[in-house]
Amino acid sequence: MIINKLNVIVNEIQQKIKELNISKPVPKIIAVSKTFGMSEILPLIKHGHLHFGENKVQESVEKWTDIKTDFTNIKLHMLGKIQTNKAKYVVDLFDYIHSLDNKKLAEKISKEQEKKNKKLKIFIQVNIANEDQKTGVSVENLDDFYFYCVQELKLDIIGLMCLPPHNEKREGYFKKMNDLKDILQLNDLSMGMSGDYLEAVKYGSTFVRIGSKIFGQRY
Repeated sequence: MIINKLNVIVNEIQQKIKELNISKPVPKIIAVSKTFGMSEILPLIKHGHLHFGENKVQESVEKWTDIKTDFTNIKLHMLGKIQTNKAKYVVDLFDYIHSLDNKKLAEKISKEQEKKNKKLKIFIQVNIANEDQKTGVSVENLDDFYFYCVQELKLDIIGLMCLPPHNEKREGYFKKMNDLKDILQLNDLSMGMSGDYLEAVKYGSTFVRIGSKIFGQRY
């Protein structure tokens, strides 16, 4: 059943790209597995799906440490807010970070990567609508933050991530993110979730984060 749901999403995305007549590669689907147990995740792993997303560090360590040893090609994405004191666990376990949102965290990640001789692929989280209740780097500060991360800290910043407002049309925000990505000459965009991934694909998303449409409603 879960495999069928994933296949439907893959087909929808491929169809959308065909309709748009664009030559971009099909975005990678991050199966957002937070709150779900390994019994529900394993069918996807055995099917060959590689990209999984989690929001909480402790839950991820408990769920994924052994599985990643057994399935070494899995790519694990940290999607949630990271406290600086948890950065060492994130660097240990994860392959991607989508939620880099401040200098203190950037500095901590840089130090932990140096200690462990490991480089994660990182997205800067942009507060695209300047919402007070959301974290993320403001559009105004994005240039300075990006160059600080890349030039001073030597982080591997591959793209930008956003969480647009819930109750508004997303397309304008997705377009703005695509423009910002091009200005910084980055390759990747992490945007689009279960309710709006096809709109995100239209504006160049290369990673879509899909949870409920694959796994069903959360517990």
